[in-house]
Amino acid sequence: MIRGLLTDDEWAYFEPFLIRRAGRPPRNHRRVMDATFWLMRTGAPWRDLPEEFGNWNSIFRQFRRWADSGIWDVMLEASRAAAWPIRHCR
Repeated sequence: MIRGLLTDDEWAYFEPFLIRRAGRPPRNHRRVMDATFWLMRTGAPWRDLPEEFGNWNSIFRQFRRWADSGIWDVMLEASRAAAWPIRHCR
């Protein structure tokens, strides 16, 4: 069991930002978000991502696609404007 995963309320907030753009969608956007927050919180390298999250390289590739498309910036700005407490990034 991994501590600190997204709550249902947190996921409900972020999910609308992750609308499928083009190409093949990942199997689970929530898992990618959980894995990314886990990595940012722990400071671990991508290759040390626990197996429960799936293949580290698949998670990294989706993270990069979101970063390149600006989704992370949009989510951060929306969270800041809504005063949503992002407990995972503290």
